[in-house]
Amino acid sequence: MRSAQVRPPLTELESELMRAVWDHGPCSVEQVHQIISRTRSLKEGSTRTLLGRLEQRGYLKHQVKDRAYIYSAAEPARSLAAKAVRQILDRLCQGSVEELMSGLVKSKVLSNAEMNQLERFVRERKGKRTK
Repeated sequence: MRSAQVRPPLTELESELMRAVWDHGPCSVEQVHQIISRTRSLKEGSTRTLLGRLEQRGYLKHQVKDRAYIYSAAEPARSLAAKAVRQILDRLCQGSVEELMSGLVKSKVLSNAEMNQLERFVRERKGKRTK
């Protein structure tokens, strides 16, 4: 069984902060705060604190530009999602992708359209590997 780096899961608010950085690229605290303020009542100081915590936990990194912290994601959202799924596989499905996927299908988590899209994606990837 492989073990991915375990990080505490993101809260809903932390996920929104990360989504802002993922969607808009490197952002200052002020830029993230402006994005988050569209849907949340949050002080800029709280945004700064949350971004710092996300950096401590390894989700973000920063550079200093004109005395301002510019935050960027430590890894793409897709990569983070893949690691989370790997943890679920290892912890709940004994590492079996088949067990996870059959559970998703049987529980009707995936629609027929999503299953078709996934099937096309897998076939395309398999085709690229055999070439």
